Amino acid sequence: MFGIRSWRQKVKSLKSETYALYLAYKDPRTPWYARLMLLIVVGYALSPIDLIPDFIPIIGSLDDLIIVPLGLFLALKMIPKDVLKECREKAKERFGKPGKKSWTAAIIIVAIWLFAIYLVYRIFKVLFNSLL
Repeated sequence: MFGIRSWRQKVKSLKSETYALYLAYKDPRTPWYARLMLLIVVGYALSPIDLIPDFIPIIGSLDDLIIVPLGLFLALKMIPKDVLKECREKAKERFGKPGKKSWTAAIIIVAIWLFAIYLVYRIFKVLFNSLL
């Protein structure tokens, strides 16, 4: 059974690995085709357009569960091992320290959410006023 500590550890590990991939992408020793693969995978993962629409039950989520991990696996195989090892060490240094939080990132994320809420409010206000 998964406990809360297990989940926290997995999230921390995911953050560290994601940051390591970011560092590897920025590293000049990473080949262009590995960078391209990372861009494609991240772009696909964040894109609202999927090969199989998400509203199709079960199958709609399978493309995200298969394509994204497969793309990340291929990108990891393309990155030189020494570069990936160095980037993972740097990521562990950053995320391995307990209690280290990025207040700047938190403020930016809150600001983005507040701006999004404001935009939704304005859109609904305009739509509601046009209906009256």
